[in-house]
Amino acid sequence: MNEIIRKIEEKQLKAEVPVFRVGDTVKVYGKIKEGNRERIQVFEGIVLKKQGGSNRATFTVRKNSNGIGVEKTWPIHSPIVEKIIVVRQGKVRRAKLNYLRDRIGKAAKVKDLVK
Repeated sequence: MNEIIRKIEEKQLKAEVPVFRVGDTVKVYGKIKEGNRERIQVFEGIVLKKQGGSNRATFTVRKNSNGIGVEKTWPIHSPIVEKIIVVRQGKVRRAKLNYLRDRIGKAAKVKDLVK
């Protein structure tokens, strides 16, 4: 990769990124602009996938809201993401949990990781 591009990307990276994996339940604190005001909204759900690298890395979080599945993809190093808190660690054996989209109720649960 070109050295100039690498230096530009290093400046865009966050200093501290929390460690979380696919299957974990996380709370994502995202900044939302409404007119001239800015507030923080919490999005809590299961991490379905992580992809990309460097400053282009993203992760997708899925939650059920009033019986409807809602997915949101967040860039890890974006200034819009205030912080990420791991609520629960899940035990999964896959890198992408796309099968959770078809599941409803208890079948959509992920087992807790016991350490």
